[in-house]
Amino acid sequence: MAFPSLTAARDLGRLQEIAAVFIRHGLGDLVRRLGWADRLARAGHVLRMDHAADLARLDPPVQLRMALEDLGPTFVKLGQILAGRADLFGPAWIAELEKLHSQAPTVPIEVVRAQLAEDLGAPPEEVFARFDAEPLAAASIAQVHGAQLHDGTEVIVKVRRPGIRPVIEADLRLLERLAQLAEDEWPDLRPYQPAGLVRQLGRSLRRELDLQSECHNAERVAAHFAGREHIVIPKVYWDWTGERVNVQQRIDGIPGHELARVDAAGLDRMLLAQRGAQAVLKMIIEDGFFHADPHPGNVFYLPGNRLAFIDFGMMGRLSDARRDQLLSLMLGLVQRDPQAVVEVLMEWTEDAGHTDMEALQQDVVAFVDQYRGTALAKLSLGGMMNDVTTILREYRLALPADLALLVKTFITLEGLGRSLAPDFHMATEAEPLLEAAVRARYSPRVLAERGWTSAVHGLRLLGRLPREVARMLRQTKRTGVQVHVEVRHLERVVDQLDRAVSRLTVAMVVAALIVGSSIVMTVRGGPMLFGLPAFGLLGFLIAGIGGIWLAWSVLRSGRAARAVHRD
Repeated sequence: MAFPSLTAARDLGRLQEIAAVFIRHGLGDLVRRLGWADRLARAGHVLRMDHAADLARLDPPVQLRMALEDLGPTFVKLGQILAGRADLFGPAWIAELEKLHSQAPTVPIEVVRAQLAEDLGAPPEEVFARFDAEPLAAASIAQVHGAQLHDGTEVIVKVRRPGIRPVIEADLRLLERLAQLAEDEWPDLRPYQPAGLVRQLGRSLRRELDLQSECHNAERVAAHFAGREHIVIPKVYWDWTGERVNVQQRIDGIPGHELARVDAAGLDRMLLAQRGAQAVLKMIIEDGFFHADPHPGNVFYLPGNRLAFIDFGMMGRLSDARRDQLLSLMLGLVQRDPQAVVEVLMEWTEDAGHTDMEALQQDVVAFVDQYRGTALAKLSLGGMMNDVTTILREYRLALPADLALLVKTFITLEGLGRSLAPDFHMATEAEPLLEAAVRARYSPRVLAERGWTSAVHGLRLLGRLPREVARMLRQTKRTGVQVHVEVRHLERVVDQLDRAVSRLTVAMVVAALIVGSSIVMTVRGGPMLFGLPAFGLLGFLIAGIGGIWLAWSVLRSGRAARAVHRD
């Protein structure tokens, strides 16, 4: 199957470049299987498939990593995302993909000067009291220059590489088509959701291309740590910040990987590790918005055992429901409760198709149970979560993208803590935070607020019910009803259909009673009760009873279904 509508010259040119890089790194067979060679040949682009480099003798993970590095920022970012997917790749692939970095050659100031002057409103030498033409660091999307404001404040100026957006957008178009091709042609890949993976990549890259998005993230995190002086987040200078440039406070501290300087400065390594872990755990558990790449290059150590986090381009986000699941999972791991872990994984993998869920459950129980009796200080929380994803990979199950990113963050964070203090234990730091979060989320006040919110939503739904039923009936009259059923246990299916029809009938009667009673209430005459038409009140009463029965029936059915699923 060829790429649909792949006719744009820019896309064909980029496709030829990608194919040539793959061939050069010994991945020519992959190019053939994807049909790229034939497609390019028909378009007049000929690939030399007969020359394989010495690189072809390298291990496949090494070949892939080197090819991704040669292809530029889009593919480097893809590799970095894949490095966090222990649920998709084995240890050898993960270890190699983790070597991917975003370092790139610097762009001379002459190349970026015009763009920078346009974004700043004047040449950088006029905007700043001092501007360093030589970059401090360069990545695949942007590079960083040192500067000084006119009030003496030291800052960094982050500048996006000129012309990088069209290249990334072309790469994303190709990857989207490739992902769709993979799902269409190789059904075995569908559980891994390649199209979803590319969408995640696209969202991540487009956020990184917008340099002011990073600053919004930084300020949001800073607000969460207001009043905690041991955590420092760089200040943003919005007067000179936009899509292609941002200006932030320059952090003068010890980089996270320079441990000798930490000792020379007399800082407390264990305290730094504890504060760093507690900060990221707070972002995850309490805020649901966390720094997804807390490696040593993004952490600085400051006097007074303070920590500074930088580079908020890659952030993780967790919904309230997902945080509830995460709390249950982490507490299950920390407290060695296999059933809690199993229940969460069942929710994450409920669309597992033909997966042997009973076998999966037994393996997870056995895995968690092996830690029973192990001291909390000896547990590796990141390692345990990584092992859980490995079990899922063996069953060809993929984690949701947000959870895969979370697992990677945990592993990176624990590695950072262990590098500072070998006796550091993430589980010890996590347990009190987890228990406090559970108490806070399930306090009477919070439960009452959730109950009130649910009641309001229920009343709104009840109000919309007559319109929805009428719409459903009209649609049914126009198109008919199509039912797709996979019959495994016929009696159970018939039972469920019977209950569904009964509920639908009751719902229609309730809706009719509500509408009819509303009309009757406007008519004066007939028997009265409490100053209102008795027949209208009777109709509302019957409708209320029917609605309560309907809600109770649905709730009971849901509980029964979950019980059957667990059995």
